[in-house]
Amino acid sequence: MDFKVALLQLLPGKTQEENLRKGIEACIMAKEKEADVALFPEMWNNGYALSSDTKALEKMAVSKDSNFVQSFRKLAFELEMAIGITFLEKNDPKPLNSVVFFDRKGNEILHYSKVHTCAFEAEAMLEPGDDFYVAELDTGKDRIRFGSMICFDREFPESARILMMKGAEVILAPNACPMEINRLSALRTRAYENMVAVATCNYAEGQPDCNGHSTIFSGVPWRPDEPGVRDMCVLEAPGEEGVYVGSVNMDELREHRQTDIMGWKFRHPEKYQILVQE
Repeated sequence: MDFKVALLQLLPGKTQEENLRKGIEACIMAKEKEADVALFPEMWNNGYALSSDTKALEKMAVSKDSNFVQSFRKLAFELEMAIGITFLEKNDPKPLNSVVFFDRKGNEILHYSKVHTCAFEAEAMLEPGDDFYVAELDTGKDRIRFGSMICFDREFPESARILMMKGAEVILAPNACPMEINRLSALRTRAYENMVAVATCNYAEGQPDCNGHSTIFSGVPWRPDEPGVRDMCVLEAPGEEGVYVGSVNMDELREHRQTDIMGWKFRHPEKYQILVQE
């Protein structure tokens, strides 16, 4: 069974209202391309525009119950397609960098806030999230166990490892940075070492410090009935703006997870104590 992911590799508008309109149009395009889920780049409500001024930052933030976020809940129901919408989330004492996933019936199934905020940049003004979560997505054809990580979370192997250990088969990752060979290699590695598919949605070229190249890695580096290895990259978008759809063969991924040696089968957690020390 194929799981079809639409990566909405867009350029933001000048206002949240424009981003709402453009986001709705992109989701409609994703549905026309028969996607099971549409994923936005990081912090879509304001185009990843952050301010060092506390009051200005607070004005940019929206709640999960805001018209902006709830418009995508309604749209998910109308299109019968899951949507992962990203936003700067109102929170006390500091805003969060968040994503909420609505399933094809408009139900909220996962709410995640970025754990590894970029505290060395403007995200120092944000509150980090407190955990990683896994949920089940009913596509109507299959039930997919998935989780999310956001941009800088990618640089920490623990992010994907925790999601894998909680049962994730797929990781859906909003992003806002230059996707060059080293970052792409990190995503490939997260998929390889955890036997998970990883789909990452970036902003298109033209957005400051972004260059497109949204990707999907299948998590299956070899097949038992074929010699050698295969490229796990099933989609790499160009730099241009667009709605890019790629498929993950879930039957193949699940067989790999059952029969291969990667993941958690040969871990030695009793020897990893240094990893959880302050």
